[in-house]
Amino acid sequence: MNNWFHSWRAAVRIARRDAWRFKGRSFLVLAMIALPILGVSATDLTLRSAELSPQESAARLLGAADARLQDPDYGGAAVLQSPDGQTIVPAGDWEHKPLPEGDADLKGVVPTGATVLKDSSGSGKLRTAHGLLHTEIRELQAAHPAARGIMTLLEGRFPERADEVAASARFLEESGLKVGGSVSARGLAREYRIVGSYELPDDLKALEVNALPGAFLDPLRKGLEASGMASTSRSTTLLVKLDPDRAGSQGGGFTWNMVKEANTKGVGVVSRAVLVAPPADADVPLYQQSDWGRYGNDSGEEKAVLVAGATIIGLAMLEICLLAGPAFAVGARRSRRQLGLVGANGGARSHIRAIVLAGGLVIGVAAAVTGTVLGLALTFALQPVLEDTLGQRFGAFDVRPLELLGIGALAVLTGLLAAVVPAVTASRETVLASLTGRRGVRRSNRVLPVVGLVATLVGGAVALYGSVVTDQFVIVAGGSALAELGVVAMTPMLVGLFGRVGRWLPLSPRLALRDAVRNRGRTAPAVAAVLAAVAGTVAVATYAASQDAQRRADYEAQLPHGAVSALVVQDGGRDVPAVREAVQKHLPVDLRADVSRIVVGKPGCSPYEEDDGCGRLEVVVPKANECPLWAAGPGDEDPSAKFSPQERRKLADDWRCTSSGMGSVPTEDGLVVADEKLLTVLGVDDPGARKALTEGGVVSFRKPHVDAGAVALRVITDPAKAAAAVEKGQVPPGQVKRLPAYLAPEGSASYGIAGVISPAAARAAGLTTVPLGSYFSTDHVPGSEPRQKLDDELARIGSDVELHVEKGYTSEAGIVLLALTLFAGLITIGAAGIATGLAQADAEADLKTLAAVGAPPRVRRTLSGFQCGVVAVMGVVLGSLAGVLPAIGLRLTERREAARWYEEARDGGWAGAADLPQTPIVIPWETLGALLIAVPLGAALLAALLTRSRGAVARRAAA
Repeated sequence: MNNWFHSWRAAVRIARRDAWRFKGRSFLVLAMIALPILGVSATDLTLRSAELSPQESAARLLGAADARLQDPDYGGAAVLQSPDGQTIVPAGDWEHKPLPEGDADLKGVVPTGATVLKDSSGSGKLRTAHGLLHTEIRELQAAHPAARGIMTLLEGRFPERADEVAASARFLEESGLKVGGSVSARGLAREYRIVGSYELPDDLKALEVNALPGAFLDPLRKGLEASGMASTSRSTTLLVKLDPDRAGSQGGGFTWNMVKEANTKGVGVVSRAVLVAPPADADVPLYQQSDWGRYGNDSGEEKAVLVAGATIIGLAMLEICLLAGPAFAVGARRSRRQLGLVGANGGARSHIRAIVLAGGLVIGVAAAVTGTVLGLALTFALQPVLEDTLGQRFGAFDVRPLELLGIGALAVLTGLLAAVVPAVTASRETVLASLTGRRGVRRSNRVLPVVGLVATLVGGAVALYGSVVTDQFVIVAGGSALAELGVVAMTPMLVGLFGRVGRWLPLSPRLALRDAVRNRGRTAPAVAAVLAAVAGTVAVATYAASQDAQRRADYEAQLPHGAVSALVVQDGGRDVPAVREAVQKHLPVDLRADVSRIVVGKPGCSPYEEDDGCGRLEVVVPKANECPLWAAGPGDEDPSAKFSPQERRKLADDWRCTSSGMGSVPTEDGLVVADEKLLTVLGVDDPGARKALTEGGVVSFRKPHVDAGAVALRVITDPAKAAAAVEKGQVPPGQVKRLPAYLAPEGSASYGIAGVISPAAARAAGLTTVPLGSYFSTDHVPGSEPRQKLDDELARIGSDVELHVEKGYTSEAGIVLLALTLFAGLITIGAAGIATGLAQADAEADLKTLAAVGAPPRVRRTLSGFQCGVVAVMGVVLGSLAGVLPAIGLRLTERREAARWYEEARDGGWAGAADLPQTPIVIPWETLGALLIAVPLGAALLAALLTRSRGAVARRAAA
């Protein structure tokens, strides 16, 4: 034991001295190992610091209060909730009856003597230095001790009077306002003085202002209603601070039993005591429901994540070992005489192995320390930047020594593994060969290629089974990874096969290829490193290109190419004229088609909302035109259940059941009021449709809507009565108006518009219309600059504009493929460069011989370039072949899964024959071309340029 310790101590000292002597090589290996360690340690520190403790989470949610009471809007009916209060469902069986609605009595569950703060939230458009900005409005007495911790005061103070507000820092930044200035809201005449700036620790990007309870939202609601605009909605919760001198919680805060008691009265609770010490699952009634599924990752998903993480770490370590191994081999080759002296003085092979392994140990420890320290320093220094990026403040700077030690141990293990092969190779050299510099003749390992061949065949068979027989991605990915590892193991044999090409090459490439084949010990790891990187790159690139082609095939335009739509549904179209003017000002508009929408009730009523005084309009579909698969009958049974799968397939292709395509308009049943200009913008070239609109009729793009040359519209003024009638299976009450209609030819693209009603037809039917927006045709597709100017002006207008510019399908795969190509190119050049450096160290005697027989100085450069290029070409070719097959296997699996889903959809009547899914397989030839030609050529030229034409002058060795 003592001898072992002293021998390793001496080995470490020798390795440390050699590492310091050859600083360039040591720094290269250290950087390769330390950079991943830096990234992993920084990620660990960031995630742990961003992960709040229960106490920190409670402080941000509740401040200093004990609980927050919230109304789930179930009318006071008993509810069940999760301990964190994020999930609240009504208790009992509500599967076959409507859910209860209404307000619960929050104050009724407040314990006696408790302090209560009202926390209300709404929204509004606030006037800024640039225009209008949609902003959250929060009414909370933030300066109260019970609310301390919810907001962090940055400047000034919180509001103390009804005409004061504090604003979030992000709001002040976006609005151009400052503390001390004033702000007002659209629809409200009064102004509020900004007295402070704050931030929400959990949402640094929040656009919010804070006012005292009752100071902002109520006046804003009254002002909007007086102006005929839609009022803002609000939600209110209660912060409760218990009186410690009173009984109830017995000093334990708002306990779980108190939470369950509040649940019986229809109130949800977020409790500090429950967040800090949650109850067992067996004590949570919600989790005991038979149909309850716990949201979040189940054990299978967690295992899959762990397996994926372990696989990525293992492959990263393998790549580093393959890249760093030749560098250690360079050191061992240059220290050959020193290692020979160790053997000549009685050192065993184990001592030589220990010296080389100690080099990996020293570099690994240095990389672990360097990467971890830099990770700590960078994370601490960049904490504000990371917080702004994540949008929330960290808790405590959480350093977990055991996790960092584990990450550092990976660096040490990687260094040792990278030095294993060079250590074994160095220990096998005889003392005489080491001292004289002779390389001798070494037989290649015949076991490793056999193992690699078996692994490749087994992995290929598994991947083939997964892609042809099953629908499991994991099987395909696992088999592909095993096959790739097998190819890596066969690399020495494959390098030998490449040597047979040398007979047809000129002198310099033939010498380079012969040298690479004769010295497979240094060539194979570099080729394997390139192979692994290129295989992964090609696999991801092929998969990304195939998915891009699928998305292109599935893309459906929402408008004709180059057309623009700008629609506004708020405030009865009050801002529509300004929006139209802005679009025409900044975009190359050729033709503008104005559209309006029909409103039932107040002009400010929005579609799909049933506020007081608001109704709705619906198209009456004739009974004969209803799809049997969708037509609701008596009871709650599925209408399609009475049909067989064959009948459902047949009905899915029926014109009554076919879908209406992509696109939508924010109106009820997709109806708009417009003239024939809209048909021109939409590209509908049909004289009959133009004539129908000119003569005051309706153009319908939905065949089921038309009955005997007319479209029937039901005007519903009381949505509540209509809903009750539908629930009873009755026809909803409402006046039915029939308008003459023309059915557009089949195949006409309407882009979501179900029908166009002429203004004359709307007036004749007594329908009220308000401006909705416009559709525009353009001379050419607008570029980025005019679009940015338009967005800026629309932001100043302040309305929520539904703006769409139809540019056609825009591929994002180009950037991904470019990044993958650059990554693979860097790995290829790095690995080939390392192998070239080792080749130059080995081939110095050959180069001197060439110079002695009259070879020109440029031979050194060309030979170096071809040595680098040979390694790059072999790795890229093998990697390309190994990478394409896994991607094809994954796409075949997706094709089978899509086909299975399609058949199920056909049996259920959800998909027609035209909905056959597209799952193309596309080979990224541009990426492959760059990898196969540009990267090796660049690596060869770079190596040639960085190599000196003449070698160093050396003394002649004594005979």
